[in-house]
Amino acid sequence: MAFTNNVMIVRHKLLATLVKLWKEDSLTDKIDRLPIELSPRKSKVMGRCCIHKERAVWKYKSLPLLGFDMNDEKDELAPLSYYAQQAVTRNKNLKENILCVIDEACSSCVQTNYEVTNLCRGCVARSCYMNCPKDAIHFNKKGQAEIDHDLCISCGKCHKSCPYHAIVYIPVPCEDACPVKAISKDEYGIEHIDESKCIYCGKCLNACPFGAIFEISQVFDILQKIREGRKVVAMVAPAILAQFNAPIENIYGALKAVGFSDVIEVAQGAMETTRIESEEFKERLEEGAPFMTTSCCPSYIELSEKHIPDIKKYISTTKSPMYYTGEIVKKEDPEALTVFIGPCIAKRKEARKYPEFVDYAMTFEEMGSILSGMDIDINTVEPYQMKFKSVMEAHGFAQTGGVTGAVKAYLAQANLNATLVANLDKKNIGLLRLYAKTGKAPSPFIEVMACESGCVTGPCIYNDKVNSVKQMNTELQKMK
Repeated sequence: MAFTNNVMIVRHKLLATLVKLWKEDSLTDKIDRLPIELSPRKSKVMGRCCIHKERAVWKYKSLPLLGFDMNDEKDELAPLSYYAQQAVTRNKNLKENILCVIDEACSSCVQTNYEVTNLCRGCVARSCYMNCPKDAIHFNKKGQAEIDHDLCISCGKCHKSCPYHAIVYIPVPCEDACPVKAISKDEYGIEHIDESKCIYCGKCLNACPFGAIFEISQVFDILQKIREGRKVVAMVAPAILAQFNAPIENIYGALKAVGFSDVIEVAQGAMETTRIESEEFKERLEEGAPFMTTSCCPSYIELSEKHIPDIKKYISTTKSPMYYTGEIVKKEDPEALTVFIGPCIAKRKEARKYPEFVDYAMTFEEMGSILSGMDIDINTVEPYQMKFKSVMEAHGFAQTGGVTGAVKAYLAQANLNATLVANLDKKNIGLLRLYAKTGKAPSPFIEVMACESGCVTGPCIYNDKVNSVKQMNTELQKMK
């Protein structure tokens, strides 16, 4: 795995260790000692006050990996084995929330966003003081500016006006990363995720420097169904081509080695999405619609439902590739359990809308941890050849412009005027609000993706973003 920070290493290591214990059938017997083994006496502690705090963090980070969050702890004396036992015996995890904050790991960060540094020269101009709308700035005996944080509203005018750049902006990383202001501090100074606002884009997940934000995993629900002998089918997203440094047949073979009864490409469902979306687009233009947006990104759908309801009438009603792939599997065998595997957190939310076709969702990051925990070498496993191989355009759904390219190919309109909205940041969300309000857009077809380069740079990929994009382009070129 291409780790880009230590938080990713910790997350991967912990889940891989839990999977290893599960494989050895000793999860409930040995999990209570896990925090001590991961942080033994006299070991170095990064970012914590003491070894005991670090062990507590290990414990509470294990909960979402087992399918729980902090609210599930009714008794602080309940050991990890108590939750592990529930994880391997429950029929299905019914937790409503997708993400959670580990309060023990949350550092509470900064309470204020602006601070005066020792670069302040105590100048005569006093631009910071003159531009402050709340009289929050005063001067000490040395003439240096100081901010009264009880009065400060974090407007940033002092920061912009200081000629010496002596006033710095101190972001709260998770809050700063969230494009819809779904994260804020509670009365205890701990970050809280508002589910009524969250679009599950996952930007906060990797923004937190302390690794305090976790998705609530379904890994052990899936593994238990495999152990019980159920037919469990892996539905692998097109972005898989960019995740592991191995032939795609080996990657599918590794999933077979985990215990999945079959593997099917979600790109197969993407072909159906392309057909239906193209026909719908043609019909809408004939009916006089000013524009139509794509519908396959679940974060975008959440954005429309929670923040831009006016744009919903412009969104295609076509279902996502995951939906159609699940439909294919269930038609062949209604008793089979389907597991979507991809780079996306929001797919967990989408899966709940279609329980008739999608039973579980798992990320590439989790997949990598499972392979590590089960000691499966992706380069030496027996390759698996699927019955049906999808076309290049369907695999292209994983990158920015992929849906557009597939629609162009289907309609045989190489010159189709399309707009790409890649990355649901505050700026692009503002543009979508404008399109919805005015009913006007730069082009008749608008492709919307929550992630900067499409799904290949999703929040839970296994490869790093730069190499993921490069590898995806290489693999698509091979298919031409």
